[in-house]
Amino acid sequence: MQAIILAAGQSSRFWPLNRKHKSLLKIMGKPLIVHLLDSLKLGGIKDIIIVQGPSQDISEELKSYKNPGLKIRYVIQQEALGMGDALFKTKDLIKGRFIVLTVEQMDLCDILKKNKKEIISGKPLVFAEKTDTPELFGILDLKGNKVLGIVEKPKKGTEPSDYRATGVYILEKDFFDFYNRVEKSIYDFEEALTLYAKKEDLRVLILKQSCSLTLKYPWHLFDYARFLMDKKLKRYISKTAKIDKTAKIAGDVYIGDNVRIFENSVIKGPCYIGNNSIVGNNVLIREYCNIEANSLIGASSEITRTIIQGDIECHSAFMGDSIISQGCKFGFGCVTANVRNDREEIFSNVKGENINTKKKSLGLICGNNMRSGVRSYFMPGKMVGNDCMIGPGTPIMENVLDNTKIFAKYEYVKKQENNG
Repeated sequence: MQAIILAAGQSSRFWPLNRKHKSLLKIMGKPLIVHLLDSLKLGGIKDIIIVQGPSQDISEELKSYKNPGLKIRYVIQQEALGMGDALFKTKDLIKGRFIVLTVEQMDLCDILKKNKKEIISGKPLVFAEKTDTPELFGILDLKGNKVLGIVEKPKKGTEPSDYRATGVYILEKDFFDFYNRVEKSIYDFEEALTLYAKKEDLRVLILKQSCSLTLKYPWHLFDYARFLMDKKLKRYISKTAKIDKTAKIAGDVYIGDNVRIFENSVIKGPCYIGNNSIVGNNVLIREYCNIEANSLIGASSEITRTIIQGDIECHSAFMGDSIISQGCKFGFGCVTANVRNDREEIFSNVKGENINTKKKSLGLICGNNMRSGVRSYFMPGKMVGNDCMIGPGTPIMENVLDNTKIFAKYEYVKKQENNG
């Protein structure tokens, strides 16, 4: 069986982390899409087609990752014309039965193994799971275990069932014949699938455990980090790492090549520290931190549940529940506040809309190459774009767009008393 990974979307809701496709964000030293490729390989699927956008950033990134035993080919979707169009671009490479998925299906290996009987039955399948928010998903119209059709985001009360399509489908090549019959639109895949279900014995595979994690907004990356660390991370300390005897390392902590950890630092797992990183004196790194290669965590910093994409510097900083892209530099004493004073859920502005993140702890999300001066601080859930400069002592109370310089204006009051 072949696999088609759909990864051509522009990820506009993932700003400011969308300079590259979101599947290229790294956890534990690997892009998310490489974790997915590993899972497919373990599940016995080795012939893979990746649909990417015109920037071709995925094929470029994967050149540096060796994955023996996999046959990977790429197809380009020049315009974002929906899932059906992306799938149709692969038609000439498809031989027969194939599975369709996105980078959000991280636990596919276990799903394939646990449902082997249904998968090898030869019938086309739609993977589904229960939902209490049908208005957000494609909802299946079912008769027993037979799929009659799919309704995209039905109004509350009109849904044909409470089972949503997870985005994983096993289909035969003749699906493309049905796709050719429908009028092309953003939802033409769902229309073609409904037509396909009327002619073919399309069955539902209801999952007892989810095979996917949502990756709609930047803060969803925390769920991926936690999932991958819980599942894959084992204690490892490179022989080339230099760790002071007074440092304390507890739990499953991965410490890469040439890492240096100085006096009295404490690192609590699960935690990942990439190659060539430096952890200064008296640093506290708490659970579920992902620190990619070439990062400098300066003396007396505290980092907790934070994802760092590498090549960053911070000095005596507090970073809580934050996502920091590559190349960022934080001056002495910077703070990413991660909790509201009233301890309520944090809202974040995405494309002009205030979104409830459903999180009570959420710090800064920032793009590449941000520079912040000493003692600048960031309010919970705020986003700072790529290539920004934040002045010293500047409070960030709202999102900052790409390529912006922002400085606080201070007024000095001088008073000289005459005591004579």
